[in-house]
Amino acid sequence: MIRINEITDKVSTYIDNPDLDLIQRAYVFSAQAHDGVVRRSGEPYISHPMNVAYLLADMQLDEATVAAGLLHDTVEDTDTTVDEIEEMFGSDVADIVDGVTKISQMDFESKAVQQAENIRKLILAMAEDIRVLMVKLADRLHNMRTLEFMKPVKQRLIAQETQDIYAPLANRLGLHRVKTELEDLCLRYLKPDVFGQLREAVAEHRAAGEQYIDRVIDIMQDMLQKNRLKGVVYGRTKHLHSIHVKMEQQGLTFDEIYDLIAFRIILKSLKDCYAVLGLIHATWRPVPGRFKDYISIPKANMYQSLHTTVIGPDGERIEFQIRTEEMHQIAEYGVAAHWQYKEVGKGAKRGRTAGTRDAERYTWLKQIMDWQRELSDPREFMSSLRLEMFQEEVYVFTPNGDIKELPDGATTVDFAYAIHSEVGDKCAGAKINGRIVPLHTTLKNGDSVEIITDKNRVPSRDWLKFVKTAKARTRIKHYVRTVERSRAISLAKELLEKEGRRVGINVQKAIKDGEFLKLVSEFNCGSVDDLLAQVGFSRFTPRKVLKRLYAVMHGEALDLRKHRSKEPEPEQKAKPKADGLNISGVDNVLVRFASCCNPLPGEPIVGYITRGRGVTIHRADCHNVNNFEDERLLQVSWEGAEEKPYPAKIKVKCLNKPGMLGKICNMLAEMEVNIDSGDFESKVDGTSILNFTVEVRDLNQLYSALAKVKALKAVKEALRLS
Repeated sequence: MIRINEITDKVSTYIDNPDLDLIQRAYVFSAQAHDGVVRRSGEPYISHPMNVAYLLADMQLDEATVAAGLLHDTVEDTDTTVDEIEEMFGSDVADIVDGVTKISQMDFESKAVQQAENIRKLILAMAEDIRVLMVKLADRLHNMRTLEFMKPVKQRLIAQETQDIYAPLANRLGLHRVKTELEDLCLRYLKPDVFGQLREAVAEHRAAGEQYIDRVIDIMQDMLQKNRLKGVVYGRTKHLHSIHVKMEQQGLTFDEIYDLIAFRIILKSLKDCYAVLGLIHATWRPVPGRFKDYISIPKANMYQSLHTTVIGPDGERIEFQIRTEEMHQIAEYGVAAHWQYKEVGKGAKRGRTAGTRDAERYTWLKQIMDWQRELSDPREFMSSLRLEMFQEEVYVFTPNGDIKELPDGATTVDFAYAIHSEVGDKCAGAKINGRIVPLHTTLKNGDSVEIITDKNRVPSRDWLKFVKTAKARTRIKHYVRTVERSRAISLAKELLEKEGRRVGINVQKAIKDGEFLKLVSEFNCGSVDDLLAQVGFSRFTPRKVLKRLYAVMHGEALDLRKHRSKEPEPEQKAKPKADGLNISGVDNVLVRFASCCNPLPGEPIVGYITRGRGVTIHRADCHNVNNFEDERLLQVSWEGAEEKPYPAKIKVKCLNKPGMLGKICNMLAEMEVNIDSGDFESKVDGTSILNFTVEVRDLNQLYSALAKVKALKAVKEALRLS
């Protein structure tokens, strides 16, 4: 376990005359507050804040941040208050602790809404002081390192949240080491089959490639020496998550990934970087389209470096990253290296000047702050945040020569909204490099873009199919929602009046007399119009609303037998919701499982209200979910799932040898996995690809079966298909 002197010694290496007493007092207070509490691993609870504080010291953060790391769980998990923290350790520490603390004492309609509000609070707090996020990232990193002691379902939920929010946030802050470790840990728990096979393959490749790495390093060191350039060269194998992403995006197997090795060259000056780039290109042939100059145009997280891929010795593709020592520090530690807590002058108290806002430093953070104010639904905020955080950037120019940074894959409509919301709303056409192009055209680095507007133009729902930025999606959805809400209210009145005539209720008069107002709070709505819109969007059936209205008006339950129609109503035909599912706010509804992602018990899921086909259940990470209308998404969770087979798609890559198909099928049968269908393909390299649709009880059974199949000799891969 980390000891307090290891933390204080670490702080002393980068701060002159540090306030070690503050850290010591925070340690004593935290140890007393958590005394007697143990973690799931069996370790004393104090080991967690100690590890968090050590990670913060390793990032070379100030004493207040390290102290906050030691205290970050005291307000949430003990009787300690923020006021007590402020009285004992000062407002600086108290503000950071308060920003990190979850808002668990508030009541929310679901865990998903609570999670969204926690993230929203974190975003607001970090806009004031970025150290809040630094502590939270250190907290999440240590929790991910010890996730093995949690139940499998909890592991996947935490890993999914980390992959969706915290790893991208670490990337945005330039915390490369934190980001890559979080991503690899997420892969370990979200796709254990992929993680295990990649780790094994990379270990074999690393053992075989060490001589090659040493050889390239020797060539580069000799090149630097001959040209009187001082620098350090080292090679590394890319981390597992980035390899997996490339395999998925390009449909490659591990054996088809040719640029697994990357070399970094750390130099003394900016001019040396470009000099070395020229030497590399003169020595080896560069791969077209693989050169990027992040020195001239830095990334949003302040990252600067020259990237190039060349055909190196023995025809191997190798990537070089060339940067100065200062750039390397920022690349590894991001904001922790760039942002020093000494803004108030030499000899003054460490900290921040009053009123300084970190949102002003980071354009992306300011953008999040802008559009989050427009989103009242926390789940929509989470959806937009995921969209904003994940993207790589492209850099394009306005007609005046100004640079606009947009996510990779952004279109001309995204560019229009980046200029101004009004320009986006009135966008009628676009020109790229002087040529008129369709609005869905994807932008590339260096494009010059001009937007053609029309005062009569309004946003189109079709734009949602191709826009990439959260700002564009938010504005378009706001307009579409306003129009569709009006239609939904009109539809609800028609449906309610029709049903009301059958059961003897004058709906128009009930609305006018204020009877509907009495139902608003009962259905968790803000107004009568909100309730009507929910009926129009099929969240509540007209009959359900009118049954409650009848009871409110007459003081007795509505007897439907007196008003039975000749034709059975659709809801009478509907099958009850599937056993083992808890669907928030909906009952007696037809449920089906999406074939695009085949969700299994034990993994995060969401529901989508379809038109005429009930509720469709999707995996939370299904690629189709991002294209759904937010108002038709439902919170769904597994609840004692029934023992029945669920379909899943798997892929097995093996050597093309006699008897392999039989061995694989027998192994699946031993694991009680039924094969529903399959197709097979032989490759020219002597391997075969076997794609199966199988039936399993839950996620654990699937991954156990894949692990057994992978253990068979001559099997190279056994994966679940998304």
